[in-house]
Amino acid sequence: MDDSRLDALGQTVVSALDGAALEHVVAFGQLTVAVRAEKIVDVVKFLRDDPALRFNSFIDVTAVDYPDREKRFDVVYHLLSPTLNERIRLRAEASETTQVPSIIEVFPGADWFERECYDLYGVIFTGHPDMRRLLTDYGFDGHPLRKDFPLTGFVEVRYDDQEKRVVYEPVRLNQEFRNFDFLSPWEGADYPILPGDEKAGPKV
Repeated sequence: MDDSRLDALGQTVVSALDGAALEHVVAFGQLTVAVRAEKIVDVVKFLRDDPALRFNSFIDVTAVDYPDREKRFDVVYHLLSPTLNERIRLRAEASETTQVPSIIEVFPGADWFERECYDLYGVIFTGHPDMRRLLTDYGFDGHPLRKDFPLTGFVEVRYDDQEKRVVYEPVRLNQEFRNFDFLSPWEGADYPILPGDEKAGPKV
């Protein structure tokens, strides 16, 4: 579908969902419609059931983090219409406390996608029957795909052979193995000749 047809499709969706769909954008051959988070169930139900659209194939739910914004998350939905052979992206802004309605009643396949989004970003989905973490461990602190999540995490997990159990400890960055003997960054280390190095000939 070319950009003009995508633009017409976006206008159709926005006009039909007045108050729920805010605007549409066509970029790189893809249609994105900005929607209100609290109306997401109405939006996906319309896109699925409208006979001229039939976006009845659910693809994905994820999020994008913009920590400098008041509503830091874009909750992103991807749907496919086999009838039109076209995809649509829905984008809803949400804060850390925004309760985004679950779309499981419309697309049951969204179950684990919403759990993953909650686990990795902290987006809260209301009406979900089993809103637990999916990929991280029990008792995990934080949401690892947020851009302000520390690269080393908050705790580390290891098996303690003396206590015979898994223990959680604050992250420690051990440096005892970071002893370099490079005298010059241009010459490299003065290591003995390793097997195979003799084929390279003497150093110049």
